[in-house]
Amino acid sequence: MSETPKKQSYAAQDFDVYGARFCILAARFNEGICDNLIAGARAMLLEHGIRENDIDVVRAPGAFELPLAAQRIALSGDYDAIIAVATIIRGGTPHFEFVSGACTDGLLRVTLDHKLPLGFCVLTTDDVQQAVDRSGDNDDNKGRETALATLEMVSLFRGTLA
Repeated sequence: MSETPKKQSYAAQDFDVYGARFCILAARFNEGICDNLIAGARAMLLEHGIRENDIDVVRAPGAFELPLAAQRIALSGDYDAIIAVATIIRGGTPHFEFVSGACTDGLLRVTLDHKLPLGFCVLTTDDVQQAVDRSGDNDDNKGRETALATLEMVSLFRGTLA
């Protein structure tokens, strides 16, 4: 029987993120779930020494609009990283695939074109309960996980991680 891999944890001193500025870009659609993901991301950033005034939250209507908003944020030059937050819940039509594919492709393009760390916290779930489970007030909150990965990328870009 194989063991379940343990999540790796990092102490604040593991990252070179002093003075880094973060923009949490979140969809308003499925707002309650997105609010929980924002809270998780914000908590993780604060735990790693990011100051409250170095975290901005920007809202877009939905997941489809995130790439254009992320592009504008990247062009501003005001941030060291963006954390994109949305929840797309499967319905009975192909709309789910169109929105999730466009959002994913657009955000990937922004991060590559602008060479800016972009945390991807876009939940794609089969139902509301899966989204609720992934956005709870616990260590499994995907906002927390995404913020941690984004912190690591900012530090990597600053040249302190091998």
